[in-house]
Amino acid sequence: MLLNPRVCLRACSESRTPSRTQPRVSWRRKAALLASAVSVCLLAAAAPPEPLGVGDRLFPYLGNPGYDVTSYDLSFTYPGSNDKPLRAVTTIDARTTADLDRINLDFTHGSVQSVEVDGHPAAFTSAGEDLVVTPARSLAEGSRTRITVRHTSDPAGGKNVDGGWVRTSDGLAMANQADAAHLVFPCNDHPSDKAMFTFHITTPNGYTAVANGLPAGVHRAGRATTWTYRTEHPMATELAQVSIGRSTVLHRAGPHGLPVRDVVPSADAKALEPWLARTPDQIAWMESKVGKFPFETYGVLMAQASTGFELETQTLSLFEKNLFTEPAYPKWYVESIMVHELSHQWFGDSVSPRTWSDVWLNEGHATWYEALYAEEHAHRSMADRMKTAYGASDRWRAAGGPPALPKVPDAGQKISIFRPNIYDGAALVLYALRQEIGRPAFERLERMWVGEHRDSTASTADFVRLASAVSGRDLSGFFKAWLYGDKTPPMPGHPDWKPTSPPKAAKPRTHR
Repeated sequence: MLLNPRVCLRACSESRTPSRTQPRVSWRRKAALLASAVSVCLLAAAAPPEPLGVGDRLFPYLGNPGYDVTSYDLSFTYPGSNDKPLRAVTTIDARTTADLDRINLDFTHGSVQSVEVDGHPAAFTSAGEDLVVTPARSLAEGSRTRITVRHTSDPAGGKNVDGGWVRTSDGLAMANQADAAHLVFPCNDHPSDKAMFTFHITTPNGYTAVANGLPAGVHRAGRATTWTYRTEHPMATELAQVSIGRSTVLHRAGPHGLPVRDVVPSADAKALEPWLARTPDQIAWMESKVGKFPFETYGVLMAQASTGFELETQTLSLFEKNLFTEPAYPKWYVESIMVHELSHQWFGDSVSPRTWSDVWLNEGHATWYEALYAEEHAHRSMADRMKTAYGASDRWRAAGGPPALPKVPDAGQKISIFRPNIYDGAALVLYALRQEIGRPAFERLERMWVGEHRDSTASTADFVRLASAVSGRDLSGFFKAWLYGDKTPPMPGHPDWKPTSPPKAAKPRTHR
């Protein structure tokens, strides 16, 4: 991160030179302001800053203690080239949960020009992947604060850059899971701190910008257009999405009049329409399983990019366009992957993981409904898929850890927690649970889970407690073996299922 070393001198000089629009202040007031600014600089110099975290086992320095973000207001100005930094302003409204002399924000891979806290210049520096802000006055526990950071947001790749902006053939998109939102904007980059979002994206005329939530205005001025979007539900930073490109936005109605909007390359809109037309029925199918769609809108973003994965960004799931145009992918497979990302809107987006070790709740459920949809619509047996997963489960646990205790990411490979043990391995746990408590209780549990934890976060322990309550018996021993054991327990109802030798197969796509 490139930081301005003259920030303290600038803060002091600005305190001596009031704006012409400000009222005159006495020399005593000027002296007090100067002393306050100097004290901030001395404090910043006296105690070295350090990166902080919220104690996540998989990402020790992810997130920050001492405050809870209530909203983000993000402004990006796209220069018309996807290999140049965007000018950006991030405004964070937060409530402090402790007395704070400093505020740590997750941010790297951009240049910071200035920081204000509650309208006053603040000193700032970097520590690890944190932007450390020292306000002019300490913040008391329980107070409301507003932090404004003027910075750049750099889409250019570099060493150890894993996620954030994705460069497409005609612009940009975002892929921030698991810990890459802070490569794009300053934030509290952990799913346990969800917040409301407003986006303002300014582009040269001829581009289309779309973001999470609903449109809140389009303003054209000269050669530029500013697009505004707002969410109506809180969102984790890893689910933020901004698409900039030569795109067409297609609109249709989903169940109950739900606005469905898809974002596709303009040249491919007609060819992709048959795939997009399936989304309303897929939403209706998911609603029949777990209840009403949890957000204000939904849609598919088809990006001309090579990512190797799809991603459940909230209200606007990211897909590689070639998933829909590559003839090698069977129709049933493509549709089931669409349902995988759709089901994440309930499991992972509306109900977000408390920690990243709880990610099996996201991916296990998405894989479960992906497989269930394939069974009901393409006659692809769920039992056969789960038997195959059972055969591989011990190997997956050895390689990646048990489903609820995944191994830490490989060095320089932060997304490597997304291994088979949290996909089919976690879906296998759900299959075992359905075998154990019966289909009616399992289906009731699924509806209650997304209903009770809507718009919030939940943990593995929360799921165990609810499953025990719904089934009417203590399931803690069952879950301990299936979620944390080094070896896969016997499958209820299938004593003949055994571990198998590894098959020779091509590496599958990743569906986050």
